[in-house]
Amino acid sequence: MSRPASYQEATARERLQQLFDPDSFEEFLPPSERVISPHLGQLNAPVAFDDGVAVGRAKLGGVTVYAAAQEGGFMGGAVGEVHGAKLVGLLRRAVRDQATAVVLLVESGGVRLHEANAGLIAVSEVMRALLDARAAGIPAIVLVGGSNGAFGGMGIVSRCANVVVMSEEGRLAMSGPEVIETASGVEEFDSRDRALVWRTSGGKHRYLMGDCQRIVVDDIAAFRAAARDAVAALTGKQVELTLEALETEQQMLDERIARFGALHDPVDIWSAMQIADAANIPMLDVDSFIAAAAKHRMGA
Repeated sequence: MSRPASYQEATARERLQQLFDPDSFEEFLPPSERVISPHLGQLNAPVAFDDGVAVGRAKLGGVTVYAAAQEGGFMGGAVGEVHGAKLVGLLRRAVRDQATAVVLLVESGGVRLHEANAGLIAVSEVMRALLDARAAGIPAIVLVGGSNGAFGGMGIVSRCANVVVMSEEGRLAMSGPEVIETASGVEEFDSRDRALVWRTSGGKHRYLMGDCQRIVVDDIAAFRAAARDAVAALTGKQVELTLEALETEQQMLDERIARFGALHDPVDIWSAMQIADAANIPMLDVDSFIAAAAKHRMGA
């Protein structure tokens, strides 16, 4: 029996080739176009001919979707001017072509500090374009399972999607561990405590807190199946962000603060959720974890 293909260990282009139907990915602005950042060269920083993101369209179970994959191996998948513009262009083209769905393979530490304001503006434009796509009836599905997680602006972009699919190894948060430690001190968050980092921002905790809708094993085929299910479930449904949905989300956040705001470790939160043997959650396989979480997760 062949070993499952790890999503975490794959590159962006390997994920695109293996997650979507064979040979179906058609890339827009491929590396041969040499569209690179105008800023990195001025700083003698390395450039990539795709600026760290591949965008295009592909088939997923025979259904044409628009897709993007960030390359965590280039600057941690950080977003700069061109990188962000490619994502915006993809989302706008999806609206123009009335795509069935958009699938974003997110792996990013956030904004590319080398590009400062240009990167910040780019991320804000990606958010607007994603919400515009939803308003046009095009669902957005985000997959998070890469080594660099989904942090900063791309963490926010991910939560603007209709469905977030994560592996246990994936991470999702606004600020990365090192950023929190630098800003508030090691007493607030020790970035070297890897178990704490994964308990706090990893897929299991995000699933329990209602920040992602599906959790899967670290296997490209599992992500493929989850993405295909999400596209099928959302096709023909209301996918735009409504005031009612925002109010529901706010109620959930208020409840989270009220129930867990004074707790300092995710294990304490899991115990407060009345999950049996909460301290053992990190050791559970995905199926056992989903069963344990079934009646306890936020929004269940």
